[in-house]
Amino acid sequence: MDVGYEKTVVVENVDLRGIKGQLICLLGPNGAGKSTILRTLSGLLAPVSGTVYINGSDLKSIKKPELAKKLAVVLTEQVSLGLLTVFEIAAMGRFPHTNLIGKLSDEDKGIIQEALQAVNAVHLRDRYYAELSDGEKQKVMIARALIQQPELIVLDEPTSHLDVKHKVEVISILRRLCLEKGITVVLSLHDIDLAIKGCETILLIQDGKIAAQGTPEEIIKAGTIQSLYEIEGAQYNELLGSLEFFSRQYPEIFIAGGNGTGAGVYRALSRAGYGMCCGVLHSNDIDIHIGKALGCEIIEEEAFNAIHEDKYHQAREIMKTVDYMIDTGFPVGSINQRNMDLVIEAVKMGKTVFSLFPKEHAFKRYGEWTDKIRYCSKAAEVTKCIEDKKTMERV
Repeated sequence: MDVGYEKTVVVENVDLRGIKGQLICLLGPNGAGKSTILRTLSGLLAPVSGTVYINGSDLKSIKKPELAKKLAVVLTEQVSLGLLTVFEIAAMGRFPHTNLIGKLSDEDKGIIQEALQAVNAVHLRDRYYAELSDGEKQKVMIARALIQQPELIVLDEPTSHLDVKHKVEVISILRRLCLEKGITVVLSLHDIDLAIKGCETILLIQDGKIAAQGTPEEIIKAGTIQSLYEIEGAQYNELLGSLEFFSRQYPEIFIAGGNGTGAGVYRALSRAGYGMCCGVLHSNDIDIHIGKALGCEIIEEEAFNAIHEDKYHQAREIMKTVDYMIDTGFPVGSINQRNMDLVIEAVKMGKTVFSLFPKEHAFKRYGEWTDKIRYCSKAAEVTKCIEDKKTMERV
């Protein structure tokens, strides 16, 4: 179907097929048409062309009281509900089953209680809705939707304006509803990491059409995200599931790392605007993926191989051109011993060498060169030391 307003198409050829118990996410930049699709699925907007079906029935043919038993909607807009309590608002979800003036039976009250428990909001039931945080309000609105006992819940950006705790909690609640109750959930998100880690199917909305549709593993690639959001100055890493700000600065610092010890150092120095060369890193090391995403120059060795002499000499030649060497405190073994040799070689060259290895155990690592090295306890301290040294050199 085509969706939009009156005769103006916003997104064309929308073909979305939801499976019972599935969590489906729409991803795309602001203005791409995610909300328009959701409003059309909810019956709040008529399709420009085509039809919305729920279990084979045309949405337009379903009477509103019956539709409310099949479909629940949670929109982005904050609603003003005066001095109503959480219980009273949640109870509104029973309207399709009791009618507007119907009394709540013991069964209805039990359903309300169960829904509040499902969203971890039982402790809020007697509080006024207006007093709640945004995250608490969102949980209550999800509970109200659940109380309708629908087959499908549609949510428009349910994690907007929420802190990390409540974002994770909301997605966890929705996943649980899908798995335990077989409810199909269709939502829009801005958080790429939440979409990838929480949703089974993702639709990418771009340039007025569905650019891709499938599982996160099938469609979320580095280039896909950068193209979708027209990102410059950062790179999406599909292995890490995160965006990394990259620098194209010429290397002035050589970092000997590995085994995940370099990640924090790379990010700290990248934030400070430094260009880096990282090596020698094995191709299966997590540090290599972060380094590449940050735009570092990488000297790479094949996984599980001892560092070959050509890689060592390549690293040594680059090291001659930089001002600083950093030892991240990586564990040393037979396959990466040459990285320790690079650290010692840097000391011999007269480079300023920083180490994140504990100073009290440094002699076993550096031997006679122990006192030639500057020791820091964290990455931010290394960055500050480099900045202070550069400032002194300029004076």
